[in-house]
Amino acid sequence: MSQTAKPVILSGIQPSGALTLGNYIGAIRNWVQLQQDHDCLFMLVDLHAITVRQDPAELRQRCLEFLSLYIACGIDPDKNVLFVQSHVPQHAELAWVLNCYTYMGELNRMTQFKDKSQRHSENINAGLYDYPVLMAADILLYQSKFVPVGDDQKQHLELTRDVALRFNKLYGPVFTVPEPWIPKVGARIMSLQDPTVKMSKSDANNNAYISLLDDPDLVAKKIKRAVTDSGSEIRYEPDSRPGIANLMSIYAAITGQTLEQIEAAYQGKGYGAFKTDLAEITVNFIRPVQQRFHAVYDDREGLTRILRQGAEKAQARAQPTLARVFDVLGFLPR
Repeated sequence: MSQTAKPVILSGIQPSGALTLGNYIGAIRNWVQLQQDHDCLFMLVDLHAITVRQDPAELRQRCLEFLSLYIACGIDPDKNVLFVQSHVPQHAELAWVLNCYTYMGELNRMTQFKDKSQRHSENINAGLYDYPVLMAADILLYQSKFVPVGDDQKQHLELTRDVALRFNKLYGPVFTVPEPWIPKVGARIMSLQDPTVKMSKSDANNNAYISLLDDPDLVAKKIKRAVTDSGSEIRYEPDSRPGIANLMSIYAAITGQTLEQIEAAYQGKGYGAFKTDLAEITVNFIRPVQQRFHAVYDDREGLTRILRQGAEKAQARAQPTLARVFDVLGFLPR
């Protein structure tokens, strides 16, 4: 088990598509807060990314971009373990072991596999089917006490808990059984073109999301083109008016204002004035992140050092768990 005083928390994002404002508000902003009083491991889950076909050059570039954006958004590589999943071979090794303790029926019930199978019908591979087990290995390898989860990840964490409890029942307390970490205040940012679905960094329609690296003029255009609803009042009614409710959520997340304060400020002003102001505050919010990004991204020597140190720290944390697993299974020591 972890010997650190702070609770261990692990999270990661696939280096696919473009890191969006939704990723920042929904995940990375919380990470920045968590690093103050938790023992945090943040990773780029590139092994998960290859469950769909990737262009090798683009994948490498995205990994460097995402890592730089993590840091630009406020993740401190000296305070946390910041690493790339494929740099830590223990993930794949533990995943194979856990494959032998996960039932087909459990994987058959994974709703994300069904969704992705429909979207990638030309490439329904074993990795796509099996990636919840790799996700379980990611979490259990570091004895994570907490895992930040959204609605789309709850089922995977439940599977991880079931596998950990099953293994512990057979072999003793090998794994910490993780708990979900639910932020006290959070905003689920939706697509700008279909506000009934979550903003996705892999959306084929680039007008549906705001990339953290979008040019300011493009950000303004995307917000002005964002789908709204009939009417013109600025009121938060997500069931009947999801479009304006989504834009208000973005406004609230960036400024810290309550939805009631926003409604009062824009009473009688209409969508046009609201969108103009939202575009301005979004650009002003993203600009310093982009400035910090370029400073980090252009320092390739520094990035290489951060990646190497992160991999070393992650491997040192992962190996004792894997050694314990191999021991209880009866594998000969190396």
